[in-house]
Parts: sequence; C-alpha cells; structure tokens
Amino acid sequence: AFFFLGLGTVFFFLVSCTRAAPQIAYGFIQLVYYQTSGQIEERFSFFVLPDDEDGLEDLRELYLYHDKEGLAWSISADEWIIYEEDGKTWIGSRGITMLGGGVLPRGQYRAVLMDKGGEKSERSFSFDAPEKPRFPFPRLTLAQGQYQLESQYPQNYFICYDRQGEVITTLRVTNSMGVLGDLGLPSNTGAVSLWAEDEEYMTSAYTEPLAIR
Repeated sequence: AFFFLGLGTVFFFLVSCTRAAPQIAYGFIQLVYYQTSGQIEERFSFFVLPDDEDGLEDLRELYLYHDKEGLAWSISADEWIIYEEDGKTWIGSRGITMLGGGVLPRGQYRAVLMDKGGEKSERSFSFDAPEKPRFPFPRLTLAQGQYQLESQYPQNYFICYDRQGEVITTLRVTNSMGVLGDLGLPSNTGAVSLWAEDEEYMTSAYTEPLAIR
C-alpha cells in the first residue's frame, strides 16, 4: 500500500508541474507608413491574441519570422505593447522595421510565442500589402484653431497627446476641415497627429504630431 501511495504522489507531482504550451488564437499584421523627420518609412504593426492556461504573466517572448528572407524580430514581455478590445487582450509591437528604413518583404510570416518554461507554439500569417501605397500620404495642417486634412484614406482619426507627449485619446474625423474646438478635444491636449486607415488592405498612414498653439 505504501508503494502504490508513493507512486500516486509522484504521478500527482508530475501532472501538477506540467505546463501547457501557450497558443496563438489569432493574429494580424498591418502595414503603417510613418512620417519621421519629413521622411516616410514602412513599419509593421504586429499583434497576437495569446491563449495560455498559466496566464499572461507566464509569457516570455514573442517572435516574428520571414523565413524566405531570413528575417527575424524578437519582442520580450517587457517590450511588447498590451491593449484590450472587446474583452480580449492583445500583445505585440507597432515598431517592426527593416534596418536602414528599407521596404518590408511581403509574403508568409511566422509568429512564435514562448512562455517562461520554454514551451512554445507558432502560427503563420500571409501578408500581401500593396508594393506601392494605394493613396498619397495624407497631410494635416493646423492654424489659428482650425484644422485641414488632405486624405484619400477611407477612415481618418486624430490622435491626441498631452504636453508630455503621452496619448490621451483617439477621435474619428469625418470632415476635411473645421474648428478644433468643435471636435471635443480633451482640455490638456498639446498636440495631434493624423492616423489614416485602409482596413481592406490592412494599411495605415501616421503623420508627425503637430502642436496646438
């Protein structure tokens, strides 16, 4: 009886210490045209929806690979962005770039999610954004409390920042010109930038922030 009791204890210990591999329930890759210092460069916004029985805090590393070109990006838990939408928590990055600002290759990508115990799983993504932008890069102008935007993108938003450069809120903009005060900007808004989006082709354009004077 003691022998079988001992076996049962060992079996329970092994089962209780077994860690489930984290899963990638869903993911997406979005191409973003960023305006920095007057130049336009491509970046990827890459996010996955993790599913881990041991909780989000058990996750350690998120990788993105383009095997054909031999490219790899690593995003550790203390680096990735976490956001919630419709009760679901996403993790990832908005800063996937090529060295030297080169064009990111299209085609098949592979995401790998690893937890602290070394367990991992992967999921493949096919991303085929247009080689050239479908629309001209948008333009935002602010002057004397007025705004004017030139954008052919289907959806346009103002991203509002406080005086320290932290994002406060995002507002949908439907008119190409108007009065900033009529948009209901938070009182501590110090600058705004334009986020223009083309959901059909998973591409967006992001202008440099402009100070509100």
